Amino acid sequence: MPSKSWESVLQEAYANLEEDYRQFLEEDSGYIPDRENYFNAFKTLPKENVKYILFGQDPYPREESANGYAFIDARVKAVFSDKGLSKEVNRATSLRNFVKMALVARGDLSLEDLSQDAIASVDKTVLISSIEELRVNFEKNGVLLLNTALIFTDKKSSSRHVKAWRPFVQSLLRSLEAQQPKLILFGTHAKELKKHLPLESFETIELEHPYNHTFIANPKALELFGPMHLLDK
Repeated sequence: MPSKSWESVLQEAYANLEEDYRQFLEEDSGYIPDRENYFNAFKTLPKENVKYILFGQDPYPREESANGYAFIDARVKAVFSDKGLSKEVNRATSLRNFVKMALVARGDLSLEDLSQDAIASVDKTVLISSIEELRVNFEKNGVLLLNTALIFTDKKSSSRHVKAWRPFVQSLLRSLEAQQPKLILFGTHAKELKKHLPLESFETIELEHPYNHTFIANPKALELFGPMHLLDK
C-alpha cells in the first residue's frame, strides 16, 4: 500500500484517469509492473518528504527491470565489481554515466580518466554496493522517482500510456504545488512535459539525458546531485 500521506492524493489523481483506462488497469494483467507494484514510488517516500520529482518516461520494458521507480532498473543488482563498474551497470548506458558523474562529484574520479581501471582503484568500502541502496539514497534526499506513464505494455503503445496517465500526473502536481518540489527533467522528454503538464509554478532543472556522455561533466548535474551523496553508504 502507498504511504498513508499519499492516500487521498492518489485517490483523486487515479479518479482523473479515463474510466476505460481504469478498467484496463483493474481487469487486465498484460502490463508491467503489475498492479501490486506500479505505485511503489509512493510506498517508500512519504508525501511530506518530497523535495524533488525526477521524471522518467515509462517503465523499463522488461518484467525483471520494471519495479515502479523511474531510473532504477531492478535487474541490476551490484553497482561495482573488482574491475570497476559491474557488468550490469556497464551495459546500462544511462546508469553507467550517472554513476560516473556521482563519482566525479565525490572527487573519486577525474574527468580526464573515467576508465574501468580508474573506477577499480576507488575505495569502495565507503560506497553503496547495490542499486537498491541507490534508490534509498535518492529517497533520503526527498527525490520521488516517478515515470510519466506508470505501466508498460509494448513500445508502440508507450505514447498512448503517457497520454493516458497525464491527468493523473497533472492532479498529482496540483496537490504538491504548496510544497514546491523541484522538478528534474531529462532530455527531449522535458519539452513534452512542459508542453502537457502544469509546470509553470514549479522550479525545473533541465539536464541532458544521462544516456549522453556529456552528462558526466555537466556542472548542473554535479551541482544538483553532488550534495546528495547518492553513492555514500
